[in-house]
Amino acid sequence: MRAETQNTIVAIEKSLALLAQRLDYETAPHRLEEFNARVEDPNLWDDATAAQKLMRDRQALVDGIDNYETLKQELTDTVDLIELGEMEDDAEVVAEAEEAITALAEVAAKKELEALLDGEADANDTFLEINSGAGGTESCDWASMLARMYVRWAERKGYKVELQSTTPGEEAGIKSASYKISGLNAYGWLKSESGVHRLVRISPFDSAAKRHTSFTSVKVYPVVDDNIEIEVNPSDIRLDTYRSSGAGGQHVNTTDSAVRITHHPTGIVVTSSEKSQHQNREIAMKALKSRLYQIELDKRSALVNEVHENAGDAGWGNQIRSYVLQPYQMVKDLRTRYETSDTQGVLDGDLDGLMAATLAMDVSGMSRADATAED
Repeated sequence: MRAETQNTIVAIEKSLALLAQRLDYETAPHRLEEFNARVEDPNLWDDATAAQKLMRDRQALVDGIDNYETLKQELTDTVDLIELGEMEDDAEVVAEAEEAITALAEVAAKKELEALLDGEADANDTFLEINSGAGGTESCDWASMLARMYVRWAERKGYKVELQSTTPGEEAGIKSASYKISGLNAYGWLKSESGVHRLVRISPFDSAAKRHTSFTSVKVYPVVDDNIEIEVNPSDIRLDTYRSSGAGGQHVNTTDSAVRITHHPTGIVVTSSEKSQHQNREIAMKALKSRLYQIELDKRSALVNEVHENAGDAGWGNQIRSYVLQPYQMVKDLRTRYETSDTQGVLDGDLDGLMAATLAMDVSGMSRADATAED
């Protein structure tokens, strides 16, 4: 067996070992039996929220077991095939099996990264906020491009996307937008997107066809489970109602019952213009609790600043990623140094490579500051 193939097999075995460790594979069948017993409880859906969480946790365990066992069996079968091909001196069989090993290594690496999404809130749904920054109309247009990019990414993942509120730009694009994205590990994947995103391109709004630089900030917060207690003092908030405005579209139903909540101690402002005024109050309060919970998570992780200060101003010197469309094509993450020339693919939602690089960096213990210093 070629040394390169042996190294690939070793890498897959390391991924399998990590998957087994994260899954606690030895106890997984027993835990699945317990889940199945609870699912059969006729009173399960008396508490819909608890039932939904139970079903999601059970499915995560089922998927974890299936991923591990499928990868392990495929590795065994393919290694056996290579050895059989070598015994029979069948170069074609060996070549096909080695290609299968290479493909399996990519799948194993991806599953390994997904298994590392085990932070306190990684499995939760998430709120995603987009705010245009320096650059006027250019920035508003860039904000709408980012909104489209994240919606496309979420749809690729099979996540549910709900637009909570939006403020249109004066000439084009959007000044801001807030989404709720629901699905397993939505927060775990998207948390790496918090920060300022920089765009360089030939402006479609400039008759002289000059290059322009635009900035937009993205902020991500986990949706707080009912099991997580976040106390909000009523005297610390101000609640305002107002008429929502702006274009509708595929992902938004505009209403005249929008709600804005301002949290005085932190300066956090959340809005919702989804449905009825009562529902908007509930949605906005949940969003506020998620913001406050994110601050607590950041404190526990010893980040330099609280999350609402972390992203900095949406302008020069604060960006985490650059999207260059002119004079060449490149997207580069400034924290991980991961880059790709497939700018259109990224803007169409192909973000897994960028997100995975940041996740791997965080898991390996390298801080963002370290990555920047080495750049």
